[in-house]
Amino acid sequence: MKIGEAAAASGVSQRMIRHYETIGLIPRPPRLHSNYRDYAAADLHRLRFIANARDLGFATEEIAELLALWSDEGRASAEVKKLALARADALHAKARKLEAMRAVLLDLAGRCSGGERPDCPIIDELSGGA
Repeated sequence: MKIGEAAAASGVSQRMIRHYETIGLIPRPPRLHSNYRDYAAADLHRLRFIANARDLGFATEEIAELLALWSDEGRASAEVKKLALARADALHAKARKLEAMRAVLLDLAGRCSGGERPDCPIIDELSGGA
């Protein structure tokens, strides 16, 4: 199937499919006589795997590791679990930072009158003043 069909079937954009080919996450497919890429069912499965891993927050390097583990039938599931737990820890740290940012914004917004006067603690904080 052509790249547009592969994109529609996998939920991965054509641009990202080309990118994944360039960085080696998916093998370059053979070309048809018309020079169009010819994707197979296995390519779609791999693209869906990548998309699912992306949705869970895995970085490109981690996805490459997961793909290698997926292809290795002799893999130790402990390696996969280790990657998943590391990603979960990273997401937790990011969530804590985002919540702290949210708390600061809510505090600043709560101290801002929101009226017609120019004084604003939000602007003061952003400018490093007050």
